[in-house]
Amino acid sequence: MRKVKKIMALALSAALVVVSLAGCGSEANTENTAPKASDTLIYAQGSEPRGLDPALVDDGESAKVMSNIYEGLLKYNKDSTKVEPSLAKSWDVSPDGLTYTFHLQEGVKFQDGTDFNAEAVKFNIDRQLPPQVTEDMAYAPFVYGSVKDVEVVDTNTVKINLKAPSTPFLNNLAMIMAAPMISPKALKDNNNNVNQAPVGTGPYKFVKWEKDQNIVLVRNDDYWGTKANIKNVIFKFIKDNSARVVALNNGEADIIDGIDSTVVKQITDAGNKIFQAPGMNINYMAYNTSRKPFNDQKVRVAVSQAINVPELVESLYQGYSEPATSILPSFMEGYDKSISQVAYDPTAAAKTLKDAGITSLHMITYTNPRPYNAATGQSLAEAIQGYLSKVGVQVTIDSFDWTTYKQKLKAGDYDLAFYGWIGDNGDPDNFLYLLSVDDPTMNIALYKNDEFNSLIAKGLTTPAGDDRNAIYTQLEKIAADDAAWLPISHAQTLCAYQPNVENFYFHMTGITPFAGVVKK
Repeated sequence: MRKVKKIMALALSAALVVVSLAGCGSEANTENTAPKASDTLIYAQGSEPRGLDPALVDDGESAKVMSNIYEGLLKYNKDSTKVEPSLAKSWDVSPDGLTYTFHLQEGVKFQDGTDFNAEAVKFNIDRQLPPQVTEDMAYAPFVYGSVKDVEVVDTNTVKINLKAPSTPFLNNLAMIMAAPMISPKALKDNNNNVNQAPVGTGPYKFVKWEKDQNIVLVRNDDYWGTKANIKNVIFKFIKDNSARVVALNNGEADIIDGIDSTVVKQITDAGNKIFQAPGMNINYMAYNTSRKPFNDQKVRVAVSQAINVPELVESLYQGYSEPATSILPSFMEGYDKSISQVAYDPTAAAKTLKDAGITSLHMITYTNPRPYNAATGQSLAEAIQGYLSKVGVQVTIDSFDWTTYKQKLKAGDYDLAFYGWIGDNGDPDNFLYLLSVDDPTMNIALYKNDEFNSLIAKGLTTPAGDDRNAIYTQLEKIAADDAAWLPISHAQTLCAYQPNVENFYFHMTGITPFAGVVKK
């Protein structure tokens, strides 16, 4: 009961904050009743966000929270990555594909009361363009790399001029990383970093962040669009998978993520529900191609030959993930079923590795579940450690929490590492681009290939259609032949929720919008 009381106390605290934030003459100040359980939604996730500034983070845990605070010029359809109006109510594209003119919603305010307008759009984009862009803005080159400059036409009209045509540009502007609009005042007041003090235009406002505990949001009652149904949202951090299930089944959480096949029956037997949908993701192991022994393609192939991927996926994920035969999900443009990864051949693997004198390797992994790997990085690492021991290679595993793990990736001191990707925008470039960038927290294989990079650049400017799809198919073939990654699986999206929660969905891009959720 102690945990339940603690959660209810937190819900009460969040509700009181809502009252205190309201104006002196507001209706909220006239309410003296205690908050109802239906006023507060508790979402339990496996790890803490890295931050809440869309320009400065690149992780899914941050995305879930930010998707409720911020909005971009565009947004995705609930059931796809088709773009729809958001802060921009309409847009025009010049015949040469170099100028995008956005007509903005009128009368929108940031959560600090300042105006959203064309100047705010320019401020947000200029912040992520040279010379202002900083090294820690990982997504800036991806979203705005093709942007030449931004022009304010009038208060509610802004032009974005490109250096070259960019086929995925509109899709990029609906992403939760880099694209959302932040209050310029908040950025100025917080030294260009609102990781701890986010201010957007979205349906929920930030209240507080208790490190290692939770993040509290309250409904933005001045929101320009349809107001959220639930008053308070609490993102609670529970690292252990089984502890999250207990929290759900005990009524201490309304929704949990990061579940796997082993707990589905336990959840449904308790009367709770499962959210299940195809995932737009890839779960993989990367070879550090920047140093020995994995600067040698033959050695990379040999290690891949040692691992029975279909067997591994069935054992770990019990039918809730499918073996990856490609980096791209099978429903994405550019996917080609003829592409195959390195085939399982432990005899050939053992010979090549022995001839190369490789008897030990250093592997790093993460301890928490990820949307593309609900079994946790530790379980995946140990499974691959077992396969490699059968071909005469002993693997040392170092495991870290997610935030520390990202720093270890940046340092580059590993032979093998695990990662994954949730598609941001539904475009194949979003996946294959990862093998072309210099950022070591995205291209963790540290892979460099001039032919590959040239094709990436070509794909960006090629109009949608068969010719463009063929470019990404070719990129897939190069990646498979070079074996910079061992693609492992494409995970289904699995979450669980209380039966009194309605309209919850986990979008294929990894965000959890709560404005439409109802708790009865």
